[in-house]
Amino acid sequence: MADAVEIFGRVPLFAGLREKDLEKLAKRLTARRFAEGQTVTSQGGSGISFFVIEEGTATVEIEGEVVRTLGPGDHFGEIALIDAGPRSATVMATSDLRCRGLTAWEFRPFVHEHPEVAWALLEHLVGRLREAEARAEP
Repeated sequence: MADAVEIFGRVPLFAGLREKDLEKLAKRLTARRFAEGQTVTSQGGSGISFFVIEEGTATVEIEGEVVRTLGPGDHFGEIALIDAGPRSATVMATSDLRCRGLTAWEFRPFVHEHPEVAWALLEHLVGRLREAEARAEP
């Protein structure tokens, strides 16, 4: 649990939380493992979980193009915390990957208790939107 608290304390979405709140969050997380080469999420597929990488690396692909490489402390799937729409990207494990996952129905009550997380999530999503717009410009 201490490792999860430390890792989540470095995630920008949760960095402003007190240690006891990070501990509450860590209790809601589920450990997940993915083998090298395994698809973690598929663009267009359904999604209800958010993940933080504890160990390993992964790539993020949009329309088959690698747009980002992720490693320990990075996260993905945050849009799934807000809606149950299709995944916006494919995430592929490029090494054995150990993650902690959180579902939308676990995240929502936590945000109600910690509204500062909602603001951090909005800031993060705006950054991703700007990044996507920059990629789309000719």
